[in-house]
Amino acid sequence: MSKTQVRPSRDLRNNYADVIKSLKQNEHVIITNNGVGEAVLIGFEEYGRYEEYLHRQFIYNELQKSKTKMSSPNAIRHDADDVHAELEQILGSYLL
Repeated sequence: MSKTQVRPSRDLRNNYADVIKSLKQNEHVIITNNGVGEAVLIGFEEYGRYEEYLHRQFIYNELQKSKTKMSSPNAIRHDADDVHAELEQILGSYLL
């Protein structure tokens, strides 16, 4: 589990190496200005994992929406070949 540090914004300038060391040790750093939180820093690898999580969450939510829509008796279903043919017609010059 990650630890969290609270550091003043001046540490970004005066103690940058220490801040980066904390991030590399999987610690979160909350940056404050005059005692008020302004930003949260996370390490680059953790940021990548967070982006991947958000992407998966988005895909899951979109699939759930589709599933709900398709369960409706009024849902319009399209054949995959028809959709592909229509896309080729619309995007034809872009696909080359």
